[in-house]
Amino acid sequence: MLDNLKSIFTVADLRKRIIFTLALLGVYRLGHQIPTPGLNGAALAELAQQAQGTMFGLYNLFSGGNFTRMTIFALGIMPYITAAIIFELLVVVSPTLERLSKEGELGRRKITQYTRYSTILLSVIQSAGIAIFLEHQTQIANGLPLVYHPGWGFRLMTILTMTTGTCFVMWLGEQITERGVGEGMSLIIYAGIVVGFPTAVLTTLDQMRTGQLGLLRLVLLIVMMIVVTGAIVFMERGHRRVQVQYAKRVVGRRMYGGSSTHIPLKVNTGGVIPPIFASSILAFPATIGGLFTGGWMAAVIQQLSPGMPLYNLSYVVGILFFTYFYTAIVFNPDDVADNMRKYGGFIPGIRPGKRTAEYIDTIMTRLTLVAAIYLAVICILPEFLISGFKVAPIPFIGDKLDAILPNFVTQGLNVTFFFGGTSLLIVVGVAMDTVQKIEAQLIMRHYDGFMKKSRIRGRRG
Repeated sequence: MLDNLKSIFTVADLRKRIIFTLALLGVYRLGHQIPTPGLNGAALAELAQQAQGTMFGLYNLFSGGNFTRMTIFALGIMPYITAAIIFELLVVVSPTLERLSKEGELGRRKITQYTRYSTILLSVIQSAGIAIFLEHQTQIANGLPLVYHPGWGFRLMTILTMTTGTCFVMWLGEQITERGVGEGMSLIIYAGIVVGFPTAVLTTLDQMRTGQLGLLRLVLLIVMMIVVTGAIVFMERGHRRVQVQYAKRVVGRRMYGGSSTHIPLKVNTGGVIPPIFASSILAFPATIGGLFTGGWMAAVIQQLSPGMPLYNLSYVVGILFFTYFYTAIVFNPDDVADNMRKYGGFIPGIRPGKRTAEYIDTIMTRLTLVAAIYLAVICILPEFLISGFKVAPIPFIGDKLDAILPNFVTQGLNVTFFFGGTSLLIVVGVAMDTVQKIEAQLIMRHYDGFMKKSRIRGRRG
């Protein structure tokens, strides 16, 4: 590991790529200090406090805190992610897009171009909705209006500012992908999440100083963070290897095949997409909760607020459903079986074709169940760490459970848990992916150097 770190600074091209990546991420963070024109900062801070747990809180996660401050990068990369997910689903449904996806690099470029156009369209729609929403928040803090001069001038300025900001962030991500290290879009989200780590540490230390957080709970928190992070690394790198045997084939005067290999079936094929889908749907009732002030609808929306039993149950069910749903979209056992048969491959003991597809589908179903449970546990953990599992609202059961369960179960650890749920999955996943790409760059450089020496020796010989 230390040798690889030293090699990063000795290889000129890799060093330039890392510096370029850090420079563009720094430019992205500079946009965090530039607010959208026409807004009252004090009233905006009060609105951000009220928007926690709603869909706006989810947007704020992916924008790196830009959304609650309504900066020029308020929409962040979320419109691009939404457009990319939409086209990923459309590739399965639309025959035209499916053909494009199978045309190689040219087809992928066309789909990427369509994704960019859709990102701009979504940015315009979302920024217009945000402008109208902000105009309707007339009295937020200290009797001051949120928007100084509402009207079409403010709306057009907001649309232009936020759409341009999203396009610039999208360009930054693409530049990092092409000329930097790692996946640019993921690194931008990663940077927005990690930048809050110092604040979380200082808040935790302040809680210890004031007595809100005891030493035992802090030790328990650190142990849980280490265990959970290790579990995520283990699960994200986990694969189920399916052995594949290739029969010998004679092409011309040469014989091919006769080798044995394996298909690595990833445990968590859906990645972080299922929790994002589930949290987006559950955030919608909290977003429209202000429209209902009484009646059974208000009671249901209250039960669907973060930390409540119905919210936790719905969140877990949503993750389980979307894990199976998304895995079924991105992984097709029939295509894998057809490709194996095309090149003369077969699984020992399993007939090629339909039986192979059924066998792979059975394995993927079991792996998906493990992945769904793993994602549900990781994503529900922050609710427990912050506020515990609220059991009091459950009739006839809440009081009994409160008396039996320890305080840290029903009341939480009372800390600001920074790495949790979707944030933790993104941080660990992006970090692992970036490290792997840096290692791949190092291996490639060493390979090139070896080949150059070989050519020189060959010429001398």
